[in-house]
Order: sequence, then structure tokens, then C-alpha cells
Amino acid sequence: MSVSKSNVPYSNSRSVVLKMESLPCNPILKFKPDTLDVIRKSFNLDQRELNEAIDRFEEWLNKQEHFVKKDFSRDYIERTIIQGKGSVEKAKSQMDKLCTLKTLLPKFFKNCDIKTEFKDISQIAWLIPLPKMTEDYCRVYIVKINSKEFTSAHFMEYYRFNIVLYEYLKATDYVKGFIVIHDWRDLNCLDLVTKMNVIELQQFMTILMEGYKATIHGIHIITESKVIDLFTSTLKQILSPKMAARVHVYTNIESLYNIVEKDILPVEYGGKEVSVEELNKKWMEIISTEEHTAYMKEMNGACTDESRRSKLDFNNEYIGMPGTFRTLTVD
Repeated sequence: MSVSKSNVPYSNSRSVVLKMESLPCNPILKFKPDTLDVIRKSFNLDQRELNEAIDRFEEWLNKQEHFVKKDFSRDYIERTIIQGKGSVEKAKSQMDKLCTLKTLLPKFFKNCDIKTEFKDISQIAWLIPLPKMTEDYCRVYIVKINSKEFTSAHFMEYYRFNIVLYEYLKATDYVKGFIVIHDWRDLNCLDLVTKMNVIELQQFMTILMEGYKATIHGIHIITESKVIDLFTSTLKQILSPKMAARVHVYTNIESLYNIVEKDILPVEYGGKEVSVEELNKKWMEIISTEEHTAYMKEMNGACTDESRRSKLDFNNEYIGMPGTFRTLTVD
């Protein structure tokens, strides 16, 4: 078995000497018994190679003078290497980008009382990583919009709300990637497009795909709106052709059954999982705990001191990133 009964969902302690031997029991996320073995093997990592990879990453981490925080746990580092598809070099790049983006784009990483700050947006937009994994060890992430109107102010709240969830998932989940489902049947898509700040959308997608290195296997939008092409065409300008090809639009929920197993979906979508409303309440309880609020404060502070970084390295890697249409790639 690779899922333990520990009640601690995540930890940033560096007291663990070797790689994790089991996944802690999580209050909502469920894992297949062989999750660790299957995902590690998919990236050609055995026990010795993984421990050596984590050791090399830690050695590199300690030499990064511009990192404000260096005491990341070995479990966190392992997940970063997994998100880099087993490559230590990709993991280094991802860690550096995430820390740097927290410096370049601080408005996305503000400390706050999660329960109070996101009270309104959590009712308008339900962000729901589903409890059960897919057969191929991916996590389904449902975004259900419950209001026809999405104001300009809602966008930044929505982006920050996502980041709080992704920070939790980066620390606790162990998957090959994500399948994102946007249920926009109750949303006025024309209103969305006219109020959307394209630069902020690009910045958010940069944080998501290059900072958190979320491997997105597909973005599936459900809507009957005839103006959805306005949004998808804008989104595809930001994405690489390979990632843009993974954006799909459907007019009904039945189309989802060709994407993910029906049983793992919430009851409203024809599945056997509890309702999206119940899942939304559960997720809000989890991410608004004192533990996760303190963790977010710690991780929001995991930024960079650019005065201590080589200016050449910064210019080569990050010039123009925050505010331009720098095409986002996918492995």
C-alpha cells in the first residue's frame, strides 16, 4: 500500500531523510494504492535514482543566493521533480520560475484570511478538484460558474482563489496531470469576454503552467454560447499550438463521458461522486484552515531577492514575461 493513515496532509519539514514511502491520508483527495510506484516508474525513477535526484536538487537549492526560502521538504522537492517529468533540470527551472513570479507578480500572491477574502468568489465560481483519480492517474478539476455576470473585480479574485488551491495541490497531490472542465452553462460568455483583462489572463496562465507546472491534458468548456470562440481564440494566442489543440468546447455534459470515467464525476454530471455544492463546501473548509492559511503565508514569501541574482540569468530567462504574449509551451 502506498497511502498511509497520517492525519497531516502536508508538511514543509526537512526532517524526512529519504523519499516518501507513502502518501498521507488526505481529507478529500483519494489515491490508488499503487500511485507512487506507477507514477515514479512512468518517469523512469526507482528508489535510488529518486533519492539521488532529490539530493542533487537540494544541493542546487542551497546555492541559489537569490531564493528567499530554501527549506523545502524532500516530499515537496519530489513532487516538483515529478511535475518536471523526472528531470531535475526541469524541476530547477520550474522552482526558479515560481519563486521569481511571486516577486514579479505579487498581486496574485497576497496574504489574506482565505475564508473572508474569497467568500464571494467561492459562491460565484466553484473550483473543485475531484476526490477520485482517473484510470490514468490524473486529477479532474471542475470549474463551475454559478452567475451570469462575472465582474472585472471577480477575475483577480478568481485567479488568486485558483492559486490557493494549486498551492495546496502542489503540496499534497500526486498525479500525472490535470483534466480541467469549465462548466459555463450559467455564464454570459459575451459579458466575460468584454470584461476580461487579457494581460492578467496571460499572467495567470504563466503562473499556472510555468510556475506550478500544471500538466494540463485537456481544457473542456461546456456552454451553448455562440460567442465562446471569442474567448477560446484569445486563450489560444497565449498557449502553444500543442496546448491550444487541447482546448475543446461542448454543448452538453454527456460529451464529458468520452473524456473521463462517468462514475468519478459529481451526481449533477451523471456520476456517483457527491454534489459539487458539497465538494465546494469541503474544499473551502480545507483551504481556509489555520494550517493552510499559515502555509500560504509561508509559500507566498518563497520569492526571490533579485539584487542577489545574476542580471544576465534574469534577462535571458524572464525579460518580458509578465506582460507580453509570451507563448506558453507544454511538454
